[in-house]
Amino acid sequence: MAGDVARVPFVGLTGGIAAGKSEALKALERLGAATLSTDAVVHELLTTGEIRDKLVERFGDAVASNGNVDRGAVAEVVFGDDEQRKWLEDLLWPRVGQRVWEWRQEVERGDPPPPAAVVEVPLLFEAGMEDGFDKTIAVVADEATRGERAGVRGHRGLDERTSRQLTQDEKAQRADIVVRNEGSLDDLQRELSSVLANMRP
Repeated sequence: MAGDVARVPFVGLTGGIAAGKSEALKALERLGAATLSTDAVVHELLTTGEIRDKLVERFGDAVASNGNVDRGAVAEVVFGDDEQRKWLEDLLWPRVGQRVWEWRQEVERGDPPPPAAVVEVPLLFEAGMEDGFDKTIAVVADEATRGERAGVRGHRGLDERTSRQLTQDEKAQRADIVVRNEGSLDDLQRELSSVLANMRP
């Protein structure tokens, strides 16, 4: 169908902790792609009264002591507790999915359409969401680079935060496109420019 040819490529972006997913998303936006971060959608959802009330009912007043959800307190409750984490994911992810769907519809109506619609999903493969995208991109970097970046950002170590994640090699093997991010931001943007140029069928 002619309409299918003009459809905006729907792209899932993922990668290892501190590999540079967020910087890649910003670079893609500068290059003209429509972009959305599922983390940003989650943050937005956590500001709503509906979600706050459900979290307080489940976890107690400590997770919203000043009337707003304390993301750190929620993370402490669910970290290492599979049952609590699953409950939280079951609460948030259908709403995230709805927001992504609505956003995609808006992007499809764009005139002129962007070269791609890119959604950053940290646990893209772990959540089994890759089939929902036309293409997937994994951003990877060597361990030394990631360790440096994680240290700068104050992470408590990559091992703790990556325990639920596939290794970078596994993500790279499963992704359609692998982008190495060990140079400058200009280097990253140049590589992503080439990726976008080849995205159209």
